[in-house]
Amino acid sequence: MGWLNKIFKGSSHKISEGQYHGKAAADEIWNEPSSSLDVLSEYENEDIDHAIALSLSEEEHKKAKEIDNGSHLEEDEELARALQESLNVESPPRENGHIYQPMPFLFSSGVRICAGCNTEIGHGRFLSCMGAVWHPECFRCHACNQPISDYEFSMSGNYPYHKACYKEQYHPKCDVCKQFIPTNMNGLIEYRAHPFWGQKYCPSHEVDGTPRCCSCERMESRDVRYVALDDGRKLCLECLDSSIMDTSECQPLYLDIQEFYEGLNMKIEQQVPLLLVERPALNEAMEGEKHGHHHLPETRGLCLSEEQTVSTILRRPKIGAGNRFMDMITEPYRLTRRCEVTAILILYGLPRLLTGSILAHEMMHAWLRLKGYRSLSQEVEEGICQVLAHMWLDSEIMSGSGSNVASTSSSSSTGPSKKGAKSQFERKLGEFFKHQIESDTSSAYGDGFRAGNQAVLQFGLKRTLDHIRMTGSFP
Repeated sequence: MGWLNKIFKGSSHKISEGQYHGKAAADEIWNEPSSSLDVLSEYENEDIDHAIALSLSEEEHKKAKEIDNGSHLEEDEELARALQESLNVESPPRENGHIYQPMPFLFSSGVRICAGCNTEIGHGRFLSCMGAVWHPECFRCHACNQPISDYEFSMSGNYPYHKACYKEQYHPKCDVCKQFIPTNMNGLIEYRAHPFWGQKYCPSHEVDGTPRCCSCERMESRDVRYVALDDGRKLCLECLDSSIMDTSECQPLYLDIQEFYEGLNMKIEQQVPLLLVERPALNEAMEGEKHGHHHLPETRGLCLSEEQTVSTILRRPKIGAGNRFMDMITEPYRLTRRCEVTAILILYGLPRLLTGSILAHEMMHAWLRLKGYRSLSQEVEEGICQVLAHMWLDSEIMSGSGSNVASTSSSSSTGPSKKGAKSQFERKLGEFFKHQIESDTSSAYGDGFRAGNQAVLQFGLKRTLDHIRMTGSFP
């Protein structure tokens, strides 16, 4: 399975995918009266030029015109009123909780206009950043709507953020430990992601013993505990909801798949026993087989041809303390050879759709043996069996209904997936099992499926099987 590896660069000074971390430099916030020429902006330079021009003009007219003292008083009063009005700045207007973002502009007289509230800044402190000038109280975080007074700030698109707010919104969190994914030694944010579910997690969880669900492969998160099966496997609660735990529970599903084969004109006449078993029993039966192909590293189904005794699960186990199964009852089952197939074994504890796809696969092995298909290569036999498993999954997902395959006495199995209509998760789970078949990288199961599926799509199932019988290969 090809796990995805993601790396993000978290520099606070570089643009990356429309997200920018900038600094409000120290010389961009100041008290205007104490500013020196070294730190004056272009607005201050314009003010100085304007003042010099006025001074020269006054010198030229000083001797030609006397200014009345009363006129001086009126001008002083007007100047005082204008200054007072410029200092009475209201809080910035907002729309739906966000600051307006108008384009800043400058009157010809050099008046500064705040980009947040569109009013004159006047004398006093102001902030110059993002190509505009702001009242300090108008430069606000797009997330929390509080003023940004920190030395550093972050940006996403055209919006400023507190660095903490930006991290909360955009820094990826681990779906397993629920913490921010740490940076690696190069300062990059690196994480893993499941190729189907998209579950993101810290790379360390691949080596720290964090368990995965034996069905859907998702990692166990810190806030939701999985159920532990007797053989060491773990099952998530969603997969547990449609799981099949004993042989009797699986019989209705077995009948459904037999009907599926009959619909393809591939009826299996012989009565082949179906048994649900634990992992040790499955491994022991596999060792007793002289022939057969097995999907390593874990075999979850087996079509037997030899006589042997198998331990089968008689009663569904209960969930006890510590989310562990207990009180499982098994019994020995003696297999006798009446035909080319003595039994089909399926690993217990898997969801209905996964159990069904494994059963559809093993039933194709049985059909091939009972119909006299001999000496097929592993790629051809496993490939066509995977095609039938994929076809059954497709039919189940398309139909949107399933049979009642579980005992109603189970307290953990009362979901709608057991009564007909599939839940959204169960449909998604079916898509995942199809994805597993389609993306298998092994030569027999993966390449074999893709070759067989292409042949069936092009020539149909019947012509493909006829060609396999005659040539031992796909058309």
